[in-house]
Amino acid sequence: MSAPLLLLPGMMCDARLYGPQLAAFSAKCPVMVVPFGLHETVDEIAAEVLAHAPPRFALAGLSMGGIVAMEVIRQAPERVTRLALLDTNPKAEDPAIAARREPQIAKVRKGGLRTVMRDEMKPNYLTDGPNTGAILDLCMAMAETLGPAAFISQSRALQSRPDQQDTLRRITVPTLVLCGEDDALCPLHRHTLMHELVPGATLTVIKGAGHLPTLEQPDATNEAIAEWLTR
Repeated sequence: MSAPLLLLPGMMCDARLYGPQLAAFSAKCPVMVVPFGLHETVDEIAAEVLAHAPPRFALAGLSMGGIVAMEVIRQAPERVTRLALLDTNPKAEDPAIAARREPQIAKVRKGGLRTVMRDEMKPNYLTDGPNTGAILDLCMAMAETLGPAAFISQSRALQSRPDQQDTLRRITVPTLVLCGEDDALCPLHRHTLMHELVPGATLTVIKGAGHLPTLEQPDATNEAIAEWLTR
């Protein structure tokens, strides 16, 4: 049996972000999704992930999940058999973006989670496609399930996240770097950087997808993941 596959969700997402992947791969290997709890630093989230993870595992993370995945492999490289970084960013938070999170946090504290997600975050997630409306509705449902405390703690963790470029240079396991061609949050140049930093990494760009290719183009995403799992 293949090593277990550990999936880390993006900000304000849960296992539903990986619905098509759970359906495709759960018959082939053990698959689990680890939530982030209410920790306010990336290193604390990664430590919690490692506490729940199998002794050795393949690791994939999308967006914030990719940021946490890089910290997981920094903390415990001997436990990760292969790594997939999807629509994510290896750099520390830009100060301007960190500052923009403060009014969002203030709005959420006052009961405005739905407004922040609807007006300031969701419009940046996806490219236009026939399933865009349904995927955005799912994103809202995941956010509302997680709630305001998760939004605030995850925002704080992103604000203080470390730069992981040196971590990527030290990776020796098979690594997939994947992004949607139209990702506006984590654009292609971030992924070409990661591809250059990780020795022997594979770069896959998914056409017709924005920030959430696991849902926007599940067949193409699953094809890339299947190839990565057998490298």
